[in-house]
Amino acid sequence: METSLSAAFGAPLPGSGRTALVTGATSGIGEATAHELARLGFRLIVCGRRTERLAALVAALPAGKAHALTFDVRDRAAVDAAIGGLPPEWAHVDVLVNNAGNAHGLASVETGDVDDWDAMIDGNVKGLLYVSRAVLPLLPTDAGALIINIGSIAGEQAYANGAVYCASKAAVDMLTQGMRMDLVGRGIRVAQVSPGVVETEFSQVRFKGDDARAATVYAGYEPLQATDVAEIIGFMATRPARVNVADVLLLPAAQAAATVIRRG
Repeated sequence: METSLSAAFGAPLPGSGRTALVTGATSGIGEATAHELARLGFRLIVCGRRTERLAALVAALPAGKAHALTFDVRDRAAVDAAIGGLPPEWAHVDVLVNNAGNAHGLASVETGDVDDWDAMIDGNVKGLLYVSRAVLPLLPTDAGALIINIGSIAGEQAYANGAVYCASKAAVDMLTQGMRMDLVGRGIRVAQVSPGVVETEFSQVRFKGDDARAATVYAGYEPLQATDVAEIIGFMATRPARVNVADVLLLPAAQAAATVIRRG
């Protein structure tokens, strides 16, 4: 309502004149975040691996207000080349949303697939670091710059057969805290959003395209939607420069803990 009233009466939108870079923007939370930040007036640099989906996203965002970068966050050279090669008019970032990440498989450490482990560590931890390092030179000092890392309740509470995924998200939590300490001297805020169960492509990816098994994750209750998380990110990104909403745990009403969900 506040945003629509601002637009109706000619007041600038809260994100006007600011640019946000969102990784993992081709689906789920990243895509919803791109739309929410565009609604708030931000220009968007949207990043992902799937070129066609990125093109469709840019076409759906306000004309001239979005720029696409195609890369896999796990590929450090590709990250550096894409972000380092931004045109001058896009080489300034006010808000970085480190959303790209993944879960692969659900198995004990005794039987887990080592390739799945590599994918999770490389994407959820190293990818976040690669992107942050590449974007930091583009963030202004003492001007309200903000980095938002997407964590998970799994980073706070481990569960059986998810040890490596949980560990990767616990690393995001520690990285967020450490980055906040490292960057406070530059006036850069660092924050984290840790969702519980969100109905996205997450489970289809985890279960390698087994849609029936993925559907059981969301059965019998109302999970969060990607737009719920995006709205929180939009709120955080539009606080005054003096405010850092540093850590948000966001759960569906039916979820009390990582593995405690009221169904039926």
